[in-house]
Amino acid sequence: MSRPLTYLSHYPQHLQDQIRHLIDNNQLGDWLRSRYPSVHNINNDRDLREYAMDIKNRYMKKTQPLSKVVYDGRIHIVNHALGLHSYVARNQGGKLKSKNELRVSDLFKNTPEPFLNMIVVHELAHLKEKDHNKAFYQLCRHMQPDYHQLEFDVRVYLTEMDANGEVF
Repeated sequence: MSRPLTYLSHYPQHLQDQIRHLIDNNQLGDWLRSRYPSVHNINNDRDLREYAMDIKNRYMKKTQPLSKVVYDGRIHIVNHALGLHSYVARNQGGKLKSKNELRVSDLFKNTPEPFLNMIVVHELAHLKEKDHNKAFYQLCRHMQPDYHQLEFDVRVYLTEMDANGEVF
């Protein structure tokens, strides 16, 4: 019996069957590489911050500023997430100061740019919408019209990594 497709479990069975067929025939990595032939070069925290700020400034100018944008090697393992948005409020000298931080799993250092974009868009959307509700996904689609397809493809990528290791 085949292992369950953990990252794809809430997708329709016919999609899971197509992915399972590609896995069984050792073709899933090739399929991903044919759809996304190159990886981005946003490999450090400075470049990631600039990338995230460009998206934020284009679509979400009026939201609170980001104090930190970094790759984080602990996210995927510890939190079973791909990125995190945290809001920290501190009392400093009688003033309440808040900080928004965006952390992206370092899994996305060597992936196609659309995958990184989907994660950054997702975490930026949390600046405005805390829950995964209709307004949240509308905002994601506003920033990235192919958001849902990219989310699926990222889940396929994670499935291939689980099955066979590095993809790109």
